[in-house]
Amino acid sequence: MNAPAEDEGIRLAKRVAALAGVSRREAELLIENGAVRVDGVPQMLPQSRVLPQQKVEIEAGARPEPVLPVTLLLYKPAGMATDTAHRLLIAANHHEPERAGLRFLPAHAKAQRCMTPLETGASGLVAYTQEFRIERKLQEDAGILEHEVMVDVAGPVSPEALARLERSPARVSIGRQTDEQTGLRFALKGARPGQIAHICDGVGLRIVAMRRIRIGRVPLAGLQPGQWRYLAPHERF
Repeated sequence: MNAPAEDEGIRLAKRVAALAGVSRREAELLIENGAVRVDGVPQMLPQSRVLPQQKVEIEAGARPEPVLPVTLLLYKPAGMATDTAHRLLIAANHHEPERAGLRFLPAHAKAQRCMTPLETGASGLVAYTQEFRIERKLQEDAGILEHEVMVDVAGPVSPEALARLERSPARVSIGRQTDEQTGLRFALKGARPGQIAHICDGVGLRIVAMRRIRIGRVPLAGLQPGQWRYLAPHERF
């Protein structure tokens, strides 16, 4: 394989290693932590290339430490499969109020595991994590963790149908009702994809839309479809 031409520059990690007097791996950590700017612009990809005339700066006091694992909360839009929704975990979709205080790093979106899948047709809160303690918590408590889901069904819901719903594993209440549509609130422990649809099918109700607004004690919290935020340090599922 031919070596890159000089006019293509050198790897940013190599330039930072020479500039800071650190190892190549330590240089990569500085870059991944967002501590490096090229011509004044933050650059977080160690493999990117820089030209000799470009100015490379390292944030004062920055330390070459591993990027800490994080948990991300996404408002999955309806119609998107959970196994492709992780593509929305990019800087452009970061919830605006958080951006000032929390810097998104590309490493935060890598190796994220979805712990709370949703049906493709459903929207709402989905949790992705890199944190072992969160992964273990969601696995161990999967059967007792309560999911709150808003479900719109076609037409009115009769008292008889509501009584049958109340005999299901879910706690069900009516939020609003018209001749065309009824809004139901489901609170269900250990909810699995397809379970609410199965319950509704059993009483002859056709689902029009479904949106999960809470997992355990963690709410959707003002996100818009396609947006994500970090799980805050004080939040517990």
